[in-house]
Amino acid sequence: MLPTEEAGKKRIHHVSESRNKMSNLTFITLAMFGVLIVVFAIASMVVPRFFNLNTISNLLVQQSEMIIIGIGVTFIVITGRLDLSVGGVVAMAGVLSAYFAQANTRAEFSLSSGLGLPYWAAVLLTLVCCMGIGAINAFFIVKFNIASIIVTLGGMSLARGIAMIIARGAQRNVGLPPEFGFLGRFSVIGTINLAVCIMIVLVAVALFVEKKTIFGRNLFLIGSNKTAANLSGVKTDRQIAQLYILSSFLAGITGILMSSKFCSGSSSIAGGYEFDALVLTVLGGTSIHGGFGSVTCAVIGAFILGILSTSVNMLGYPPASQLLVRGFVIVIAILAQRYALNKRNV
Repeated sequence: MLPTEEAGKKRIHHVSESRNKMSNLTFITLAMFGVLIVVFAIASMVVPRFFNLNTISNLLVQQSEMIIIGIGVTFIVITGRLDLSVGGVVAMAGVLSAYFAQANTRAEFSLSSGLGLPYWAAVLLTLVCCMGIGAINAFFIVKFNIASIIVTLGGMSLARGIAMIIARGAQRNVGLPPEFGFLGRFSVIGTINLAVCIMIVLVAVALFVEKKTIFGRNLFLIGSNKTAANLSGVKTDRQIAQLYILSSFLAGITGILMSSKFCSGSSSIAGGYEFDALVLTVLGGTSIHGGFGSVTCAVIGAFILGILSTSVNMLGYPPASQLLVRGFVIVIAILAQRYALNKRNV
């Protein structure tokens, strides 16, 4: 057999083998889904009253807010960047939505007096303000090429500071219109509220964008090699800017839903959400280095994180021990995930 024919057969065999081989993303997603099932099974056996419909539906409700934030954070992490401003934006959105909707009693420096806008207008104006934080983040990251971790930490402080000033370090819960609690408290089925439905719709849209659009495919190209993406004609700076605005928009939706649920705009809510959002994204299988991941990973990571938190809480561990147990399991899961992926690629 001629050398060229032999080489050709080898190439054909290699192509056929690569087509049949499961992608790394599918592999890690299935692996973490398996971890989710194992964690759920262990919790059901170890934690009293965990395996019942009420606990599971509550878990779904609790994680819906984190998943909404996780969508935007996942897209940004896939591009190889971070967004640590989302927790502050959530707090700011909650306080602003309450302030804009509160009745205007003209009482100076009073927490019971706001702008008196219709609730729909309050929601829209709040989302615009949240997108403004994302635009500020994008401006410094894109125009001045400053590290995203530094810029978004500043964005977090800015948003949280605005919330603290408007709420005066407390909360706004007086003079709110009756419809203020609709979005957060409206029950669809049992304890499943409107936030869960919004989360499902947003996840479906995000997966469509990720899998079926040029915008979604460009995320991975930017994360893998931004220079190559630029040379390929991708407007990388514009897309990165759009992602930060989107992330703040989604954080704003979460803040509005949370303030509606509690019928209060509090400056102290969502403490640590920026780190939880990053953890659930990476825990689910998205690479912190960019170029690899999926919204599906964020959903899986959110439920693993939620089961751990609910389990240690139901077992009666003190808060310090809860953080220790959760942190230990997260580190082990991420190390196992990386080990399995590295072994597979050898």
